[in-house]
Amino acid sequence: MNRLRLLQLFFRAALASALLVPASAMAEPYFAVQSGMKCAQCHVNPTGGGLRTTFGNVWAQTQLAAKRLGPTEDPWTGQFGRLGIGGNLRGTYQTIRVPDQGSTNAFDLQEARVYLDVAVIPNRLSIYLDERMGPGNAEELEANVRLWLRPGSIYLKAGQFYLPFGWRLEDDNAFTRQLTGISMQTPDRGIEIGIDHGLWNAQLAVSNGTAGGPETDDGKQVTARVEYVPGMWRVGASGMSNDSDAGDRMGLGLFAGFRWRQLSVLGEIDWIEDDGLGFNGRRLWASHAEANWLVRQGHNLKVSYEWFEPDRHVSENDQIRTSLVYEWSPFEFAQARFGFRQFHGIPQSDLQNRRELFLQLHGYF
Repeated sequence: MNRLRLLQLFFRAALASALLVPASAMAEPYFAVQSGMKCAQCHVNPTGGGLRTTFGNVWAQTQLAAKRLGPTEDPWTGQFGRLGIGGNLRGTYQTIRVPDQGSTNAFDLQEARVYLDVAVIPNRLSIYLDERMGPGNAEELEANVRLWLRPGSIYLKAGQFYLPFGWRLEDDNAFTRQLTGISMQTPDRGIEIGIDHGLWNAQLAVSNGTAGGPETDDGKQVTARVEYVPGMWRVGASGMSNDSDAGDRMGLGLFAGFRWRQLSVLGEIDWIEDDGLGFNGRRLWASHAEANWLVRQGHNLKVSYEWFEPDRHVSENDQIRTSLVYEWSPFEFAQARFGFRQFHGIPQSDLQNRRELFLQLHGYF
């Protein structure tokens, strides 16, 4: 696929999502696009996600929530001296309807996480933990030490962490997250160096390439991400290469976002070549585009369009997922989400043509 075709697919996906929302117009990437800030402004992790900074906590209470119940003069910051704590819990009710198979519905605990950050030397050296308490057994998702070589500008991270690639979406089932295998469920072990300077930020990681599992060969994965953030819009690129005995894997991605009044739009398109799939390997594509309309403070309407090509050499096997989600944050530390998703795939697969309806209550601190 040539460069022109790549750009056409990217902008087509972004445009399709934007047109579904009226033009009048937590941690999720659209917050950064909406506010014009970098992820590091609201999160301890420079690449986003996890424990919120003091600024991130105050922003969530005063800008995200429709109204504030607690005292405005004493907001929750999550900071106790050199110790920072936080957490997320999401309870969900979901109905899934598969053609010719009826429907199922269930209550579920989507996630329960606790975050801990210890500033051993403030602004220089810290130890960070992201512990998943449920569902299932407790598991360490992130456990790393972060050394700021230059405070607020250059850092070095070692241990287990989420790899830097594209948009760090809250929905790990998004096609772009499934395609790359890089999500908030698949941290890896290695070392990362990051730079945040002016309008630019960039990260480079070298890891085992096993999604946190044991290393089985001497190959390593290299993952990189660079982003330019002037404010009203942003654009970036990602790359990865995994040298493995099971089959080499490499990928490239482009992502971008912009804000216009109450409308925030972001998109991503990724390409992966995996030698471990099939006899001659396989080339895969995925794109994600979403538009978020801030109806008013505390109320957000999200529309997304996703496309997945599991094998470029096989015709008419594309998959599409469209979503409509309403997010309501009535007061600080709480958010309710109501969503509908429609899947379109090959007619022979009922599962690829299912419908999902979900209700979710999210509590955080």
